[in-house]
Amino acid sequence: MKPVTPVTLAGGPIRLVPLTLDHTPGLQAAAADGELWTLRFTSVPTPDDTRGYIETALAGQAAGHRLPFAVLDATTGEVLGSTSYHDIVPAIERVEIGYTWYAQRVQRSAVNTTAKLLLLTHAFETLGARLVGWRTDNFNHASQRAIERLGAKRDGVMRHHALRRDGTVRDTVMYSLTAGEWPEVKAHLHWQLTRQRP
Repeated sequence: MKPVTPVTLAGGPIRLVPLTLDHTPGLQAAAADGELWTLRFTSVPTPDDTRGYIETALAGQAAGHRLPFAVLDATTGEVLGSTSYHDIVPAIERVEIGYTWYAQRVQRSAVNTTAKLLLLTHAFETLGARLVGWRTDNFNHASQRAIERLGAKRDGVMRHHALRRDGTVRDTVMYSLTAGEWPEVKAHLHWQLTRQRP
């Protein structure tokens, strides 16, 4: 697998650009649309912790196990949310997609499908990944449905796996997609985007 390095990915209504501290105000505004930090099963930062959230993501990038993006409106440049490659394991050609969240007003739109199409295309066709994974909180049913709509397979549940921000311990639902499954999923994502309104 090729090194996972900062890159800009663009298509349809969005651009994915490397996350920087300059995106702090935009991420704060995106999270405020729906007060997303109040959802106990997400990693959306509070307004006061957005800079720390970005600093943590950039520290993961420096350590080589994460590549965070800001998700921008392709026309206006407005920050719509964030997503990342993470748990990057070059030795087995594996990468995960996560830390994904969007302003409430663009949820259930073409934004997430387009972002996943861009990230999956880059992972499989440029980086040479053999498997892309996802993980989500067992109570985050909306996230599970979104991952399943992409065509990923549910691998199982890791019980008592990770701390939530409120101090409780979550079970983690794991999903994956292999390089062999990618062509069919790619065709399906393109079909979904022809049916979705922007």
